[in-house]
Formats: sequence, structure tokens, C-alpha cells
Amino acid sequence: MTLEIVTSDLLTPAHHGFFTRRGGASSGVFQGLNCGVGSSDQREAVMLNRARVAEAMGVATDALVGMHQVHSADVTVIDGLPEDPTAPRPRADALVTATPGVALSVLTADCQPVLFADHEAGVIGATHAGWRGALDGVLEATIEAMLSLGATREGIRAVIGPTISQRAYEVGPEFFDDFMAQSPENARFFAQGKDDRMLFDLPALGLARLRAAGIQQCEWTRHCTYSDPDRFYSYRRTTHAKEADYGRLISCIRL
Repeated sequence: MTLEIVTSDLLTPAHHGFFTRRGGASSGVFQGLNCGVGSSDQREAVMLNRARVAEAMGVATDALVGMHQVHSADVTVIDGLPEDPTAPRPRADALVTATPGVALSVLTADCQPVLFADHEAGVIGATHAGWRGALDGVLEATIEAMLSLGATREGIRAVIGPTISQRAYEVGPEFFDDFMAQSPENARFFAQGKDDRMLFDLPALGLARLRAAGIQQCEWTRHCTYSDPDRFYSYRRTTHAKEADYGRLISCIRL
């Protein structure tokens, strides 16, 4: 099956894609293009999936650079092709580079994959922005790292890929309290659910943080990972189904 790739005109001409689960070699609960090396999927299938993604991005597999994501606001600057592809991945939740031929990648399964590009400056970024990372400033940290490489706020464009939508993201009062502790303005990202439950709008938070940081050219692709099991993996959907594990979607960008 052919790979399915969601793209955005905002990021063109940077070669990029939010890959769906279609077209991969994995089976069972991982059916499709599972690119999560940390999953319990067969390693051979995951590596084949990643090779297919690298080919689609027009780079060697070793040039498909990822990270060990830890829900932080930490950013790693990639200043060249990896010298040792077997070395541990950096512990971070964002990557930026000005090196042509390097494909930055991020893995998600409900959290926001955010791809950045400043075409004139020749600087790109890829960020894993779950609720904790977004609240702690990972998007702003990505922008600052891009600025250090010569990008400008006016030139940066950012696109949020497939992520869980508000209608599928039910949270408890303690979750709401975490956001209120930071700012009462965060109430705008919540809608009343059943009883004491709330519905949280993660992509709205991402867009608001991007715009507040001076990035006016930004958008969400409006794909909900939870609501479309044929195209997307979802941690929350897997949890509700009581499945043992779940696949990880990959999103990539390169100069």
C-alpha cells in the first residue's frame, strides 16, 4: 500500500509530511506505518517502516533524525549529519537545524507534531508538543533555537499536524487546575463535559502559544487522531480499548 502523507502549503517548499499509518509493514494492533522504536512491535517491521519514510523524504535512513521524547521543553540543535547512527538519540522534545539533507522527525500518538520552517533563512524545526510540553514552553523554546540559527519570527511558519481534538480529549478537574495555576486565561481551552469532566482543546493551546510568540503564519491540519482509527494511531483510543500497546505516527521536515 502506498504511504499517505498530509502536507501544508504553509511549509512549502520545505520537503515535509505528516505520515498517516497507511502503507506500513506492521501488523496486529500496530497495523500500518508504526515508526516507534520504543513500541513492542517487531523491530524489523519498525525499521522497514522508517526506511520507507526516509525514502519518501529523499534521504538516507541514517539522515532521518529523531529524539528520545520526554515531555520536556528541551531543544536539540542538529548541526550536521549523524556521525554515528547507532548513538543514543538526544533526550529532547524538539529538533532544529540549518543543515540541508537532514530530515528532522517527531513521533506522536495524540500529542501535537509541529513542523516549522523559515524558508528565507534556511532553518527548520520539529516539535513534540503534548499538553505538558506546550504548557512548559516547548514551542517557544523551538522558536528561540531557530532564531539562534538565523531565522526570524516574521519568517517562521508552523503547522500542527494530526492530534487529538477537543471532542475526544476528556480530562478531570486536577488537569484543569494545572492550567489555571499558570494563567486564568487558559480557561478558554476548556469546555464543560459530563459531571466534573472537561473537554480540552490541545491544538487551540498550540496555536495560541505560537501566535503569542510572534508566529502569525500557523495552522492546524484539523485531523483528529482519536476519531480516525484507519489513518491514525491514538494512545487514548488504545487505552479505552484496553489494547496492550499502540503505534507511533511520524512527522518529518527537511531543507
